[in-house]
Amino acid sequence: MWILLAAGMLTSAIAVANVAQAAPNIILMMGDDHGREETGYNGHPHVRTPVLDEIAASGLRFENFYSAHPSCSPTRGSFLTGRHPNRYGTFAPGWSFRPEEITLAHVLRKSGYSCAHFGKWHVGAVKAGSPTSPGAMGFDYWLSHDNFFELNPSLSRNGAPPQVISGESSEVIIHEAIQFIDRARQDKKPFFTIIWFGSPHEPYSGLPADLALYDDLPKKYATKKVRLISNESGSQVSRSQGEVLRERYAEITAMDRAIGKLRNHLASQRLRDNTLLFYCGDNGTSADASLASPHRGVKGQVYEGGVLVPGLIEWPARIAKPTTVQVRATTSDLLPTLCALVGQVLPQRPIDGINLLPVIDRQVTARAKPLYFWAFNSGRLANSDRVPYIDPELQKGTTPLAKLAGGKATRDFNNYHHPTITDDDYLGPRAIIDGQLKLVIHDQNKAAPKHELFNLTDDPGERTNLVDKQPEQAKALLSQLRSWQASVLQSLTGADYR
Repeated sequence: MWILLAAGMLTSAIAVANVAQAAPNIILMMGDDHGREETGYNGHPHVRTPVLDEIAASGLRFENFYSAHPSCSPTRGSFLTGRHPNRYGTFAPGWSFRPEEITLAHVLRKSGYSCAHFGKWHVGAVKAGSPTSPGAMGFDYWLSHDNFFELNPSLSRNGAPPQVISGESSEVIIHEAIQFIDRARQDKKPFFTIIWFGSPHEPYSGLPADLALYDDLPKKYATKKVRLISNESGSQVSRSQGEVLRERYAEITAMDRAIGKLRNHLASQRLRDNTLLFYCGDNGTSADASLASPHRGVKGQVYEGGVLVPGLIEWPARIAKPTTVQVRATTSDLLPTLCALVGQVLPQRPIDGINLLPVIDRQVTARAKPLYFWAFNSGRLANSDRVPYIDPELQKGTTPLAKLAGGKATRDFNNYHHPTITDDDYLGPRAIIDGQLKLVIHDQNKAAPKHELFNLTDDPGERTNLVDKQPEQAKALLSQLRSWQASVLQSLTGADYR
């Protein structure tokens, strides 16, 4: 028996060692409220992103990369699980996911990776004892915030009480990530690192040198007023859009520079070739920062402008020359892609994403399954008698932020048991993209629904509604969407965990 046990342990050790030698390192980065158009390589008239531009010019650039949801927490859930966030009740910002979910860190830790999270979490409390902290969800190490953060961020290290770390926020978490990478190398383990920036989410701030790059904007956009959070009061204020854009773009440029620092470190340590470096945004551009765009809509909307984000991969060992991909991809695709990459089976539950390796290798040129978007009508649950899924005490956040909510400078989370499905559960803005056609539906509280059908190839700006000209196509897409919603709502009841 002992011989067999020892042999098994030796086999396991050899397997982990082989992974360390052959497996690529993986770094997945995401900006906060960073829409597709806010990059130099996508032709933005003002913002400077030289590092992202270089990745786009030398690596793989998705022309049509989507956040799985038009807002923050839900997209982060999809990023981690490969599943639409409505399956586990992450309906909107401030709604946690559930402890039974299987994350990228769970998958990669099985394959011998050292796993860490840095920056914004926002799918549950990061403190020790939270059942949805990064540590509880598979990460070996974390320096994280319950929500977003600005200059001199206050972050929790491995669930401890938060500490203020002086510096520009993107540079702070990149510096910490580099230290983690160096430790993983010393341990001779491949590393998996998620870096979720606090930028460029409002309220905005920037270093003097970065602000100076955009000194012309306050005068150029002086007349329009926008509403956003004040760093001083934590409440909403009205400000000139030009002043706001100057600060926002300074944050984007600082984030871009921090990514460059990470790339330089990978190069200096001869890690760059076999490191998969990925970047995307978590939803479209927020309304306060929206300028003229070829796409309709902003953050919070299921139109293209609300869900199209930058999507880039740099991985010289596998992507040897510049590549532009037209295939539509989404944050839900990350888990199935990495499962395939490291040879792990998919979790035994409905997965909404697809494996993108054939896309990366240019073996396929069309997506095999539709994309779905759905902003669940969670507002009607606010005053309900539903049973909390997690003890509310464990859902209380600890890391302070500028924005006040209910007079508090910290963020708490919700999630509820949802045992019974009703017709009202199907409501909320939603959309399906299948091939070149996109069906958009808006309804609330059983009001007459508004249906819109667009051909995204001919009309990427979603200006011409084809629903009356192509009623059969609209009907077929509606049926697909309804069937998918039924599957999602079945998951919401907790059926996937039984």
